[in-house]
Amino acid sequence: MTTAMVTLMIALLVLGFPMMIPLIAAAMLGFLVYFPMMSPEVMIQQMLRGVQPQSLIAVPMFILAADIVTKGHAAQRLLDMVMSFCGHMRGGLAITTAASCTLFGAVSGSTQATVVAIGGPLRPKLLRAGYTDSFTMALTINASDIAMLIPPSIAMIVFGVVSGASIGELFISGLGPGLLILLLFSIYAWFVAWREGIPTEPKSTWRQRALAMRGAIFPLGFPVIVVGGIYGGIFTPTEAASFAVLYAVLLEVVIFRSVKISELPSIALSTGLITAVVFILVAAGNVFSWTISFAQIPQEILAGIGMMDMSVTMILIVISIAFFIGCMFVDPIVVILVLTPIFMPVVNAAGIDPVLVGVLVTLQVAIGSATPPFGCDIFTAIAIFRRPYFDVIRGTPPFIVILLSVSLLVIFFPGIALFLRDMANL
Repeated sequence: MTTAMVTLMIALLVLGFPMMIPLIAAAMLGFLVYFPMMSPEVMIQQMLRGVQPQSLIAVPMFILAADIVTKGHAAQRLLDMVMSFCGHMRGGLAITTAASCTLFGAVSGSTQATVVAIGGPLRPKLLRAGYTDSFTMALTINASDIAMLIPPSIAMIVFGVVSGASIGELFISGLGPGLLILLLFSIYAWFVAWREGIPTEPKSTWRQRALAMRGAIFPLGFPVIVVGGIYGGIFTPTEAASFAVLYAVLLEVVIFRSVKISELPSIALSTGLITAVVFILVAAGNVFSWTISFAQIPQEILAGIGMMDMSVTMILIVISIAFFIGCMFVDPIVVILVLTPIFMPVVNAAGIDPVLVGVLVTLQVAIGSATPPFGCDIFTAIAIFRRPYFDVIRGTPPFIVILLSVSLLVIFFPGIALFLRDMANL
């Protein structure tokens, strides 16, 4: 039966159906086979139950905040600040790109918004400085994926809802791996600039740096609100998302005046369309997960590959490989919805910290989103930069190697992810 469900999903995907259709169709097939006497209304109930968790309210709120700041001046102000401190270094412009993607990820929580907001203004500068286009696009795409690890992260919210892990703990645990990736990307950018003989930029004066920092103070308030507010006990992750929207409106409409009040309805409409797609996927994923769980398909799969007898390290490696491969082909949210219920039983049985698993899953989602053949950020870059597919992916292998290396480091040294969480809980 498992083979039939997988075959049906693959066939519908090949025929070009959107992902929610294969999920629902496979669930219906399993439902008809395993529960022939049960009312079909149960499927509808399970779909509705999938979008009922209160934590999911944070998703449209963070998307709306990201849409507002992407349209405004926050990205440019963050970019100016990083450039004032890093521009004069060897590889400074490339390091600025990586650091700006990380900071804007902390503001927007969206990899695709980061590609647009940071890649748009910096790619021409990188090309004029002498960097190859393949390196420039690969750097932007992969550095933007740090946004998945830096709170707010929609991928972490979805994983927390599906697995039951604390969203607040997931948020703070993503900071360590995210900053480590930024450090390694910066070292690689320095090496490329040294190898290619890229000239450095003029050094900014301390006055220029002070002005740039003053301009970036308000955008840097986003991570303070989200992480500081949650761990300061001021509000929940859902409430933090609402405050992020309020802060984005005050910032871009009142303070920067980069967004007009009349533009907010169209921004909200765009957010509504994206949210609708996300929630339909969540609903379809929940009924699919419910069907396979009641049919005990996860237990069959795990027993078939011997995961119940594996060590903790091997379990984490298998989970990482599964999510990495899945996100190379399918939307990250779908992969989280489908694979998390399969692996969580063995995670709980082995006594593995679900927050550590969530960070690893999010990291694999980030890597897969920028990995050929179908990483979603690749196609965002194609649309934004208007370059052919193979031009966009040509420079990605070194960055993927770095990201996979970080995955192994987190597996063998969990403290990279968990030390901030553990310190906050002392």
